[in-house]
Amino acid sequence: MKCIYLLTFFSTLLLNAQNTLQLAEGQQSPEASLESVSWITGHWQGEAFGGIAEEIWSAPAGGSMMFVFRLINDEKVTFYEIGHIKQVKTTLLMQLKHFHGDLKGWEEKDDTIDFKLVKLEENAVYFDGLTMKKISDDKMHVFVLIEEEGIKNEAVFEYQKL
Repeated sequence: MKCIYLLTFFSTLLLNAQNTLQLAEGQQSPEASLESVSWITGHWQGEAFGGIAEEIWSAPAGGSMMFVFRLINDEKVTFYEIGHIKQVKTTLLMQLKHFHGDLKGWEEKDDTIDFKLVKLEENAVYFDGLTMKKISDDKMHVFVLIEEEGIKNEAVFEYQKL
């Protein structure tokens, strides 16, 4: 039942892949620094998957920018994410883990979902299958490539800064 519930949410905001990029086989991530994505810092909220999505991002420190995410549906947490964008030598890597509302993990204990950097622009960062675009100082869109039954589509999160 929970899987059907989540698939329904994911299906509500799916678009054809238009805003995400993927690394070609053998392609290396470009050079980048955390300062170049520091505009992500802050408390963001918007509607997604039939509920309220919220992300809180720290400023760059210690070689990373950490974040937490939660999705609230019907006044209950549907799931959480915790993760970071970290400096890896001369490039960036985004990593995250998912948790159900009761904090039971989705991924195996030592596994993470990794998004390698594909491209960096002044107001956008493109990870492999995940894009963050600064629309204005208080507005950001996040696009996530989701594959269901072999079909890839994008989910969009339209955030306002709180």
